[in-house]
Amino acid sequence: MSIPGVPLPPRSSLDRGSRSAITVAEMETLRRRVWLQQGVVSLHLEDITDPWLRQAIQNEAVRRWGPRQQEKTHGR
Repeated sequence: MSIPGVPLPPRSSLDRGSRSAITVAEMETLRRRVWLQQGVVSLHLEDITDPWLRQAIQNEAVRRWGPRQQEKTHGR
């Protein structure tokens, strides 16, 4: 709620509150475009059904960029 007559705060594309959430279809379109144009692969780890392949990809990502912050360390 705002006070009547008070100017609105400036809008910015950097304002997280003003961006709409991206849909699954939009994310898939972005992934496809990046792959076709730049050769970069973006995979959702949970979408990989082969456990061996999923673990290999996760291991490579951790080796390159470190562990994810939301990863559980199994009590360690």
